[in-house]
Amino acid sequence: MTKSKWALDVAHSSVDFSVRHMMIANVKGSFNSFNAVIEADPTDLTSASIEFTIETASVDTRNQDRDGHLVSADFFDVANFPLMTFTSTDIAKINDDEYNVTGDFSLHGVTKKETFKVTYEGSGKDPWGNEKVGFSVEGTVNRTDYGLVWNAALETGGVLVGDKVKINLQIQAAKAE
Repeated sequence: MTKSKWALDVAHSSVDFSVRHMMIANVKGSFNSFNAVIEADPTDLTSASIEFTIETASVDTRNQDRDGHLVSADFFDVANFPLMTFTSTDIAKINDDEYNVTGDFSLHGVTKKETFKVTYEGSGKDPWGNEKVGFSVEGTVNRTDYGLVWNAALETGGVLVGDKVKINLQIQAAKAE
């Protein structure tokens, strides 16, 4: 394949995360509003350009009270920081289908370099003849690095919310016309 523009297929993509809760379990959530600008040869991402944007107000943990707390000034502060973004700056091939994608990750007014493992899952044509590609993305960020420092001490020791946030994206994109 050659380098082409790809449009994110939001209906067949997801942005999920998990974080430790009370030091005994993981709470999972998703972001429901996101988009990407991708220019790539999906079979060789080393020259790709990737920009990903997530609307922080679209957080969904299947608990309305928790979601309300997450969008408040204690966490995402969506009134002042409505977007979380990632722009690739360096892509290194690990093996035939895996890459380390490094870039500028911005959250809560702070930008830092982060690296995510991206796996090319394959390509094919849908029933209407549209060319599609799939990718899986995994990584971990430390929320306190981005000023998300709210927490509560537990009576038994430890804290209510862990610092490390595991991120998992499932991406499907269609070749843009």
